[in-house]
Amino acid sequence: MLAAAQVWVAAQRAQNPSLQRVGLFGSYGRGTAGVGSDLDLLLVDAAASGPQYQRLLHWPLEQLPLSCDALVLTPAELEQLLASGSRMAQELQRDLRWLG
Repeated sequence: MLAAAQVWVAAQRAQNPSLQRVGLFGSYGRGTAGVGSDLDLLLVDAAASGPQYQRLLHWPLEQLPLSCDALVLTPAELEQLLASGSRMAQELQRDLRWLG
């Protein structure tokens, strides 16, 4: 599954120069994924704008090999989130595994 996700990331980076990084978090980031696990992705897109649901429409997540939850942030938004000390920030700092 990780190999298929890396192929997807490479294709997206080739088509979208503003895509800076893609990371896994959640069970795949921790290495504890099992049957029924979904893929939790963080896409760092310098050109992202608008509400999250609109940002997600840009990315063909249906091409991934399993169901996916994704979060699309600009680099500044990611930096702000990580500095916030929130539960999400703690999870990302602990579990985030960069794919590209």
